[in-house]
Amino acid sequence: MALSFLYRLARRAFELVRVHRMEAVAKDMEILVLRHQLSVLGRQVGRPRLTWSDRAVIALFSHLVPRERWSCFFVTPSTILEWHRRLVRKHWTYPSCKPGRPPLPAETVELVVRLARENPRWGYLRIVGELRKLGVTVSATSVRNIISRRGLRPAPRRSGPSWTEFLSAQAAGILATDFFTVDTVSLERFYVLVVIEIKSRVVHVLGVTRHPVGTWVTQVARNLVSDLDEGGRRFRFLVRGEVGGWLGVGCVPQAPSAGPKVSRSSGLGSLGSASRPLSIRT
Repeated sequence: MALSFLYRLARRAFELVRVHRMEAVAKDMEILVLRHQLSVLGRQVGRPRLTWSDRAVIALFSHLVPRERWSCFFVTPSTILEWHRRLVRKHWTYPSCKPGRPPLPAETVELVVRLARENPRWGYLRIVGELRKLGVTVSATSVRNIISRRGLRPAPRRSGPSWTEFLSAQAAGILATDFFTVDTVSLERFYVLVVIEIKSRVVHVLGVTRHPVGTWVTQVARNLVSDLDEGGRRFRFLVRGEVGGWLGVGCVPQAPSAGPKVSRSSGLGSLGSASRPLSIRT
């Protein structure tokens, strides 16, 4: 496959040298003949079948041809971009294997359901603790999944505001942070660290790096805190996505799905809306 690509690339390079040395009239006539042949083939062939090397050569030439002359290609620009997205997906797809852990024993499942039905005010952690006293080790996530599949409602909240009420009341003092990734043409992955102020919807792009190690994340976080202090703005809470592992900080207590999810395909647009636009700062 690689040899085929190199052969096609070398052949096109020699053809470029030959065309460069041709006279203007002969060059124009050859271009007209080639365009006519392409139009004839376009009428007879519905959809040409391209190999990997064909796609690579076309993608390479698309960077050399001005955008206003892209009509000379028999594929659209969106097709070339789709080739790149497909290549990125193939590069980052890992070998498939059977997911998940083995299922819990039936008697353990029935015991969890029995405890939940007989004690409607017990939460997931309380059920886990009672099972541990009986010598049964089950995670809180497994207990939640079992109760949800059986149609049982979780234990009622005894006191305190809901997560939505907390965000509404404390929005002025909350920052949210997360990474999103960008893949280049050469399949190099860059990590972009962003922070958004929940109330003002101001997005701070802290930096871009290929290796988001803890020292780098800590340093850019310190720079942000210093800039906020100079502006007289202080924040009490940090809602984090995948950044917490690098920063070494925890999430807001009882904050379900609190991390801001930044989509690579839509960029920062997934954090804003038409009624609440974003203000991006770098």
